[in-house]
Amino acid sequence: MSALTIGKLASEGGVGVETVRYYQRRGLLDTPERAGLYGGVRRYGAPDVRRLRFIRSAQAAGFTLEQIGELLALDATGDRARAREIARERIVALDAKIVELTAARDALTKLARECGAGGKGPCPILAAFEG
Repeated sequence: MSALTIGKLASEGGVGVETVRYYQRRGLLDTPERAGLYGGVRRYGAPDVRRLRFIRSAQAAGFTLEQIGELLALDATGDRARAREIARERIVALDAKIVELTAARDALTKLARECGAGGKGPCPILAAFEG
């Protein structure tokens, strides 16, 4: 998996070419020099694919690009304590979101039950979102 074009790198990472370029502008991915051997085309290798996949996985876990950049920098220093701290911060944020989503689900479940019970007047679901 060496000598990939930016299009192949993007495909391997499950993103578009513009996303790769955006990550490069943000300093999350390196921009290789244009190789004369390949007609001036930039070439990427397996480490670039791994890094791109890491970025996408970290984003899926809810980390911000700033946090991802810090995690990538920490990888070079081996600062596991700070990496754990960043992960714990994310866990706290996820727990808060879970509480919020659970409350929303419970409220919607109650409205659906009330709507299903019939009765006169507007549907409780529609009435709840009008105000």
